[in-house]
Amino acid sequence: MAVLVTGGNAGIGYFVAEQLAEAGVEVVLGSRDAAKAEVALKVLRERVPGARVSWARLDLADLASVKGIEVGELEAVVLNAGVYLDGPERRETKDGHEMTFGVNHLGHFALTAALQDRLKPGARIVTTGSFAAKSAKLDFEDLQSTRDYQPKTAYERSKLAQTLFALELDRRLRAAGSSRLSVVAHPGGALDSLTPDRPPLHVRSTKQKLSLARIALQGKDGGARPAVRAAVGPDVHSGQIWGPRVFGLKGRPRPEPVRGPYADAEAAARLWAASVELTGVEPSIS
Repeated sequence: MAVLVTGGNAGIGYFVAEQLAEAGVEVVLGSRDAAKAEVALKVLRERVPGARVSWARLDLADLASVKGIEVGELEAVVLNAGVYLDGPERRETKDGHEMTFGVNHLGHFALTAALQDRLKPGARIVTTGSFAAKSAKLDFEDLQSTRDYQPKTAYERSKLAQTLFALELDRRLRAAGSSRLSVVAHPGGALDSLTPDRPPLHVRSTKQKLSLARIALQGKDGGARPAVRAAVGPDVHSGQIWGPRVFGLKGRPRPEPVRGPYADAEAAARLWAASVELTGVEPSIS
């Protein structure tokens, strides 16, 4: 089977790719940077001898790039890539969308539409959520954060949007009798300081290696496991949210209840309509 992992050249996405490759899955890294993708491929091949890995050019901040992605048939796509901007300045994508919302949600919404002819029957669309979304609320009068831009708020809203999109996609797939699955996976508390070294992609300092955060949190290798389970696990069902077992922060993956803001079907349908208008495309329900 073949799985596309967006942002698979670094962070959690890299470990999703590595764990999938270890399971014998063919992996395609979606990346906008050829040099970084090649480094990730080199590390993957060193870690997993015989790994079947490649990369596809993908810039989620450019809808033309998203719509023109070149990949073969897929059994799954892991919508993992994302941005969290630290600076106070509001930035925009090439298409004029607020960067965080545009990359994290709109780019993946458009990618799902672009892949409609390449996702096989029974394929899984795995969307990366975050526990940060639990305290978020979408402002449908200002989805682009033009009035009051705050990086943290923009990120939380983008992750809520991703989760609502995935659950609305599930509702539409089920209503259409589709065999495809839409699943949410979130990494819990995944820190660089707890992530095993993968030079030159990631190398920890001595201070980081001594971090006590491992008591409550985990590394990005652990944060990748829910997405891997959602992509290939035999016990996964459409409409589920998978996250770490221990307080949603660390440990083996398990399904979590769909409740609170995630269960707002009206907001999800409204977001879907707005996303179609903003991107000019709509994911196929088949």
